[in-house]
Amino acid sequence: MSKQNRLFETEPEPWRLDDQDDWLAARVVFAQAPFGPYDYQIPAEFQRQVCPGVRLTVPLGRGNRFRQAYCVDVIGPFHAQASTVNPQRLKPLASVVDERPIINGPLLELAKWISDYYVCPLGNVIETVVPPGIRDGSGTREMLFLALAEGVSEQLPKLALPPKQRAILEALAAGGSDWTPRELADTVGCTQGPITTLRKKGLVISSSRRVRSVSHVIPREEKEQNLILNTDQQRALHSINEVVDRGEYQGFLMHGITGSGKTEVYIRAIQKAVEFGRQAIVLVPEISLTPQTRQRFRARFDQVAVLHSHLTAAQRAWHWNEIVNGNVQVIIGARSAIFAPAPNLGLIVLDEEHDGSFKQDKAPRYHAREVAVWRARQAKIPIILGSATPALDSWHRAQTGEFKLLSMPSRVLNLPLPDVATIDLRVDFGNRKSRGAISQKLRQEIRSAINQGGQVILLLNRRGFATRIQCPGCGHVEYCPDCSIPMTHHRDGSKAVCHYCDFQMPEPQSCSECGYAAIRFAGIGTQKLEQEVQAIFPDIPCMRMDTDTMRKPGSHELALSRFREGEIKILLGTQMIAKGLDFPNVTLVGVVNADTALHFPDFRASERTFGLVTQVAGRSGRGPKGGRVLVQTFSPDNPAIIAAKSHDYLGFAQGELPSRQEFGYPPFGLLARIVIRSESQEKAKQFSEHIADVIQQVAEELEKKIIVLGPAPAPVEKLRGKYRFHVLIRSGPDCHLQPVIQRASARIQTSENVQWIVDIDPMDML
Repeated sequence: MSKQNRLFETEPEPWRLDDQDDWLAARVVFAQAPFGPYDYQIPAEFQRQVCPGVRLTVPLGRGNRFRQAYCVDVIGPFHAQASTVNPQRLKPLASVVDERPIINGPLLELAKWISDYYVCPLGNVIETVVPPGIRDGSGTREMLFLALAEGVSEQLPKLALPPKQRAILEALAAGGSDWTPRELADTVGCTQGPITTLRKKGLVISSSRRVRSVSHVIPREEKEQNLILNTDQQRALHSINEVVDRGEYQGFLMHGITGSGKTEVYIRAIQKAVEFGRQAIVLVPEISLTPQTRQRFRARFDQVAVLHSHLTAAQRAWHWNEIVNGNVQVIIGARSAIFAPAPNLGLIVLDEEHDGSFKQDKAPRYHAREVAVWRARQAKIPIILGSATPALDSWHRAQTGEFKLLSMPSRVLNLPLPDVATIDLRVDFGNRKSRGAISQKLRQEIRSAINQGGQVILLLNRRGFATRIQCPGCGHVEYCPDCSIPMTHHRDGSKAVCHYCDFQMPEPQSCSECGYAAIRFAGIGTQKLEQEVQAIFPDIPCMRMDTDTMRKPGSHELALSRFREGEIKILLGTQMIAKGLDFPNVTLVGVVNADTALHFPDFRASERTFGLVTQVAGRSGRGPKGGRVLVQTFSPDNPAIIAAKSHDYLGFAQGELPSRQEFGYPPFGLLARIVIRSESQEKAKQFSEHIADVIQQVAEELEKKIIVLGPAPAPVEKLRGKYRFHVLIRSGPDCHLQPVIQRASARIQTSENVQWIVDIDPMDML
């Protein structure tokens, strides 16, 4: 039996043998500080219940306050770590919380790797891996179950009992121990009285356990047949299937232009894995992609589970248990779906693998791509990373042979890529009569596309109505009181909102500095764009998709369904509409402002801009009507814009990678970022200098060649009421940073007024 097949089975381990049971210790970790690990004695009555992955209640500290902990190992006399344990000094654990492990086998090993690689406490990682619905028993209830006491079955013929009591015992003898009092009474045809009497006599014993009380109905999709593959698709699928047949690890980077049919290759490869009785995990970057992806997969597979943040805790727990029990063939979801407890995993797919949302922005700050690659290696299964604009890190790994490159340079049915043209806003701004977001040229193209029966997508990656609230009298800009970020005006609710900390205040009527009453709302967000579109095209139905309008469960499905059916003619929104969506009737895509992230102080700014523009351009021309893309920009000569205009990923990569190599940035070096926060700017600065000094000292002791950059104020210097400094640590590709950071962390005495975090492989430098 494979390691995966034993994922949720408990098997005897060497330390469980009776002749070695002199002492046993549970090594535990906590989800909050102090994180551990700590060792506790396992009393004899718990020795057969305790195993790695169960939760325990243990006494902590001098006051012996009871805390819940995760058991991550069981240590006995012959364990490799036995020498680190003094059994005589251990406190006994108080109780065992779980009947079976809530995390076990490969998932526990995965959590340990995440803890080591991303320098995060193991208990914190386990809390991320196991969803809250599983930890708190969502969708379950405590129920009483009845069974015969030991020996009663043999004594039953000799017992003198009233007819109802005898009937109860006979039913229990025939039906096992899964009777509830109500079920037993209904079967026998009696009240609860005889059952209670038998329990008092000791002939019937009771036990309680939690049982699942909530199920989640999965709607069925009309079954579809496999599509005919073109030559590029067939070649890619053949390479993947060879590895599936062999049952070994291989990383594939599928570079397929938008509309090249990557999803069909994913489906066919998963079908191959399912034929072997295996399961697949499919990760998508945005919840907005989940309904479309779910629909396509449910039309091909019988059992598909979906894991995303819009599920209730009970629904998520139900899906989790269905996966655990092997009742699911395909698991679809966003970043956290990589932790799905598939007992027989056979394939992992990351669609739009370049997307930054695969990186978590709070501890543990893992990247789902790297976690997926590690999990695939451990399980000895293939992984497919697909994108029209692969991350430069992944592209470099394919060029060096770590991944196998699968190229799909043509669209299905040989449909042409849409023509992309730029509109120079520097020229247009001076010439056009309107000062709105939509240029005269883009207006004309929108009207033409609609008149010809097509649909339009407009991208603006800025929420709200106006992105800046400014006084025309003194020039004062209204900033968030807790962040060094300008407030964004939201017309809905007449309020000003900070998009970093969610601070809100009423829409200002006058300048807070000089009292001038004519406040200017400058800059354009999606709310203002929607208003402008409705004013210019009052006869054309439009819809906005951003996080403000897509808060309710099912809102993504409803919006995309209305657009697919042609009820909505113009779909506008943020990056959630920029990738992965397939609407054959879209004949025009307009990028309202391609420069929103181009000039950020981040070495990945050009890569993000190129990817976003190329991805949204790919939503056009997917049907027989063809398509066109207009990109409004103040920087038409920027290499990222030029490359996106010509759909030239290879040219962009060849131009961008040399500068990364020159400065030692990923993929040619390793990078870590430490962010220090304090309400006192001076304390944050001093502590960041201390951290930088300690890291430099440890690196010299360990003879590690690293470069410490900073400390310096973070680009967003104040956030949620705290000043921020950051330190960047850089090294060559073969010099791992974690040992330096871990040893330095042990030496750093953290002040109560200062917090600091470690981000390995940071994706956001702001």
